[in-house]
Amino acid sequence: MSTLSVEKVSAGYGKVKVIRGIDLEIAAGRRIALVGSNGAGKSTIVKAINGLLPLGGGSIAWDGSPIGTMRASHRTRAGIATVPEGRLLFPTCTVLENLCAATSYGDAKAHREQSLDKVFALFPRLKERAAQQAGTLSGGEQQMVAIGRALMTRPRLLILDEPSIGLAPRVVAEIFEVLGSLTGTGMSLLLVEQNIQLSLRSVDYAYVLQQGEIVLQGAAADLLGDAKVQAAYLGQ
Repeated sequence: MSTLSVEKVSAGYGKVKVIRGIDLEIAAGRRIALVGSNGAGKSTIVKAINGLLPLGGGSIAWDGSPIGTMRASHRTRAGIATVPEGRLLFPTCTVLENLCAATSYGDAKAHREQSLDKVFALFPRLKERAAQQAGTLSGGEQQMVAIGRALMTRPRLLILDEPSIGLAPRVVAEIFEVLGSLTGTGMSLLLVEQNIQLSLRSVDYAYVLQQGEIVLQGAAADLLGDAKVQAAYLGQ
């Protein structure tokens, strides 16, 4: 079973350490949230996990093997996929072309049609708009494409970086309902969000990040129900 282990990880930009001594674990099939305010260091952790930022210290292991020096593309092939903040679609390409762009290698390529069927079953709207340019879609539809593109790689861990930003509450609820259904397949989720209340209602366990350090962790239901925790860390 696939487990991601982050141990004592530090990283940043130049001489500036943005995150320090980060420990977190995501076991197979678990729904984990990493929450904190803007600038807390959440996206820096995502980049470190993805191999887009060198580690300044600590280690990252996937399936028990260290991946701290593994190329970003190889981490995707190993089963770690990310829906980036801002979606980063190819706006002049069609929905179908955006989805298939993630299937140029190995297992993802061999199962392209099967994966497409699954994505269209999760997001029927994308099937209706398969020939439409991605840049002409609504924000919610673009987020569906971004999630679908990540799923086309057949990941065992799906990381979502700020998936609710700029979306209407109704659309956010629809997307999160789909995400909730994915964990029944054995896929793990790491939800990285500023929307703390939404996140804690959507996961099993959460880590609270503040100024580059994990200051709190625990079962999501416990964090939601503790008034002192809410006041001290969750802005309530």
